[in-house]
Amino acid sequence: MPKQRRLAAAIALVCALTALAVPGTAFADPVPPPSATAPAPPRTLEEVGKQIDDLYRQAAAATDAYNLAEEQTKQQSAQIVQLAQEIVKGQEKIKRLKDQAGATARMQYRNGGLPPGAQMMLSGDPETFLNGADALRQGQQAAQGVLGELNRTQADLAAYSKDATAQWKNLEANRVKKEAAKKDITEKIAAAEKLQDQLKEQEKQRLAELERKKEFDSQTAWLSTGILKEINSSASEQGKKAVKFATDQIGKRYVWGAAGPDTFDCSGLTSQAWIAAGRGIPRTSQEQWAQLPHVAIKDMRPGDLIIYFADATHVGMYIGDGAIVHAPRPGRTVTITGAGSMPILGVVRPDK
Repeated sequence: MPKQRRLAAAIALVCALTALAVPGTAFADPVPPPSATAPAPPRTLEEVGKQIDDLYRQAAAATDAYNLAEEQTKQQSAQIVQLAQEIVKGQEKIKRLKDQAGATARMQYRNGGLPPGAQMMLSGDPETFLNGADALRQGQQAAQGVLGELNRTQADLAAYSKDATAQWKNLEANRVKKEAAKKDITEKIAAAEKLQDQLKEQEKQRLAELERKKEFDSQTAWLSTGILKEINSSASEQGKKAVKFATDQIGKRYVWGAAGPDTFDCSGLTSQAWIAAGRGIPRTSQEQWAQLPHVAIKDMRPGDLIIYFADATHVGMYIGDGAIVHAPRPGRTVTITGAGSMPILGVVRPDK
């Protein structure tokens, strides 16, 4: 059987095993009355903006969950393929060892069915007996070696099958997580877009102005602390490469779950920028916050990643002069904004 077919059969075996085992502005278009359990509809542009922001942030959290499940799925799929390959190798080895043991048995049959020791005793020739003793001992050791190797290989096969079954179950669990996260993302984005669509064009423009003012006020408050006087570190060589990659993507659309080359979400942009700089980092903003070394804001340098919000659901790359490049949210493009325009959770450094 060709190796490809044996590999496919091993993967099928794994599947089978698993199967068993600006205040007061009015909101012009009224919305339907709330149900008993639904939240009160927004009545001002400020309330509309907050609700839209909340929905997009919830979508961002779900996107992180989706991206993490996607990464784990890729890893588990690769592990299953590797285990299947080991199973195929083990099956081939067992066949070879059994053929070897069978050859010994056939030789014994051709010699009258008597064990080699008995044949030597019956030979009546002392010299034949003495000369054959060493060969007999070597043969016995070889036979024991074949049996021992056969037992070890069979144990390895059982372990590979057990591991593959566990990985397959994890794969299925992550598939369920991905589907749930995808449903959550699409629902939140659709709700946010519905709210935006209910606004008149003049109100959309006013809402955009309110958003810009909010970001400006936040950035101004951050800068007023004098933080830029403390931030004076230069980028590392890898950091410069990461910044160049990220800024080269300016103008490309945000798409949740995307990591280039034409569209990005926030952590897709930062992870790909650092891959381009020669340093692989976690895919999601939450994992970037959890796994990468933390640095103080005053010590950050271009290329470092700023993690935003208490749940670490957004990330941007610091590019110097109090600014970041980031992929904001659905309906927006990769852009530059103030590093202090959103609530900062902390800073991580990929190349420390």
